Amino acid sequence: MLYDFITADKSIKTPMYRQIYLSIRTTIESGSLKKDTKLPSIRKLCDALEVSKTTVSSAYEQLCVEGYVYNKPQSGYFVAAQFSAPPSHESENKKSMQKYSYAHYNFSGKSIDDKIINLTEWKKNIKDVINSNYLLTSYGDTQGEKTLRDALQKYALGVRSVNTSADNIIIGAGTQPLLYLLCSLLGQNKLVAMDSNSFVQSEFVFKSFGYEIAYFESDKGGASVSSLERIHPDLILINPNFSGTEGLNMPVTRRLEIIEWAKRNNALIIEDDYNGELRYSTHPVPCVQNYDSQNTVYIGSFSKVLLPSVRISYIVMPDALMNKYRKISRLTNQTASKIEQLALARYISTGKIDVHLRKARRVYLEKSRAIIESIENHFGKCKIIFNETSLYLTINPGFQFNQDKLKADLEANSVSVMPLQTKSNEISLSFSGIPIERIDKGIEIIQNVLSHI
Repeated sequence: MLYDFITADKSIKTPMYRQIYLSIRTTIESGSLKKDTKLPSIRKLCDALEVSKTTVSSAYEQLCVEGYVYNKPQSGYFVAAQFSAPPSHESENKKSMQKYSYAHYNFSGKSIDDKIINLTEWKKNIKDVINSNYLLTSYGDTQGEKTLRDALQKYALGVRSVNTSADNIIIGAGTQPLLYLLCSLLGQNKLVAMDSNSFVQSEFVFKSFGYEIAYFESDKGGASVSSLERIHPDLILINPNFSGTEGLNMPVTRRLEIIEWAKRNNALIIEDDYNGELRYSTHPVPCVQNYDSQNTVYIGSFSKVLLPSVRISYIVMPDALMNKYRKISRLTNQTASKIEQLALARYISTGKIDVHLRKARRVYLEKSRAIIESIENHFGKCKIIFNETSLYLTINPGFQFNQDKLKADLEANSVSVMPLQTKSNEISLSFSGIPIERIDKGIEIIQNVLSHI
């Protein structure tokens, strides 16, 4: 055991026993050492701090006299006083997460349906990697494990028509770190055009680099070219799977229009293809990058496709940006776990991901139909915007309501929803994690709570 919280510095004038006494006392008063916690024995502390037994005994005796510590014969020294730790924002965040995690009717989108993942198979892949000792004794490839990049090249081509080689793929622990990397290659003070309902973490990244953000206007087909002409951005962030005023798949004609505008105006397209492979009620449309691989940055993620806890995303760079990356790659570190990268490579290359996707599409198709039917039954006529690939929908019940009151009343009924929108008459509900048999009752509770606000 390490006793780094105990100071024993022979170079200062304060007596050694006094330093030990003050270190333990301060740690008890901070709440870090709880009541009845056993302290190290005199012999162990002597050996660890390289001091005499008399020094440690003197410190412990003083703590006993003041009531901080008590001595139990034949057992050792224990903390006698109980001090409360200072309030922590972390504990509040933990409580907030618990509300999402343990709500009986969980529409928050913080989890996925455990029916779609073969955890036994995933654990087997993890175990196989761990048992291969030679794979674990190095940091790995900064760009991402080559075996995973090779597997991703074939996977992304097959499910999303991504046109690239493994050499143009960079792996990271989630979309945000990859956006940081991209911005470091692009430089500062750019103008970004994006949808007002885009990935909020992306705004944080852009603002961190001093980027100005403008929200483009949309029609049914997605971002309007006339709006881009007005903004004249350096970067265009789009999610073509959920775009426009109706949350529909961006049609090919609009994709090509945006590509042509970007080329003429020297703008870079960032395609956040969040769960593009999870389209199940309609046939997937090839990604934007497929039509313009040299002017589009493609970002894919596995947080909903596989497991939220597997924080692996990947970015596909055009050649010009890859050349910039190679010049600085030695100054960067890989953020994704090497073990999970290698496990995912096996999961993909053995075809398990294909089985997984087919099952996921069946499960989510059934659940999407169930939640829409339930909303129509309990709410009657109300506007529904269905976000297929992100596994949620937004409803507008047709009247204004107090958001804080709604949130509190839903939590009291063990219902969690996605973060409420700025528009006070819209509610977003994810069906990714809630069991299908709980959907109807959960929707009934939401309707009942809304009717009594």
